Amino acid sequence: MMDQAMVELNQKIDLLAGQVAYLTQQAQQAERSRESNAELVETVMPIARDAMGMAAAQMAEVQEFLELDDLLRLLKKLVQHLPQFELLLDQLDSVLDLVDTAGPIVRQGMDAATGVLDGLEQKGYITFTQRGARILDTIVTSFTPEDVDRLGDNIVLMLNTVKDLTQPELLTFVRSTLQTAELEVQKPVNIGYMALLGQLRDPAVRRGLALTLRVLQVVGQQAAPTR
Repeated sequence: MMDQAMVELNQKIDLLAGQVAYLTQQAQQAERSRESNAELVETVMPIARDAMGMAAAQMAEVQEFLELDDLLRLLKKLVQHLPQFELLLDQLDSVLDLVDTAGPIVRQGMDAATGVLDGLEQKGYITFTQRGARILDTIVTSFTPEDVDRLGDNIVLMLNTVKDLTQPELLTFVRSTLQTAELEVQKPVNIGYMALLGQLRDPAVRRGLALTLRVLQVVGQQAAPTR
């Protein structure tokens, strides 16, 4: 019986020792937690005091424009529309994702466009466009609305005339004549009667005179006054 009592006593002592150890461990953890909380409070308090000071300074600047009721009403509005704000933030995240995705593509497009513009500028297209815009502005400011109306009435006739003038045979003839005339003008000219009569013996001169007289006849017929 004495041995059984000693065993039970030892078990109770062991159980009590375990409980004391557990309580000691809990007390140590509580002490460490308290010390950590104290350090956190000691670290945060200066920041909180500065933040409160800044907030108080900012509120002091606007307190004459903002009433407490207005601030409470604004807070209520924010709380009521919190789902809309969350949706707006989600949409903003989607937009930012789209910008991140499309950014490289846009940059490549801008680089390509810049290269094309540089090429056009080197070839003179940009300068030609600028000068052409200046010429167009001069033309537009030089015409009255009546001139534009007449231009519209005669545009078909003008285009047909331009089409006739752009015939290869006619352009070749005009260019050759101008080049030859430019060379002949630089040569000395004898305007004596005998020299002129001598030129009339040239078949080419007589043919030129005949064609000139024929053209003058057509011009005269077109310019003949109507009765």
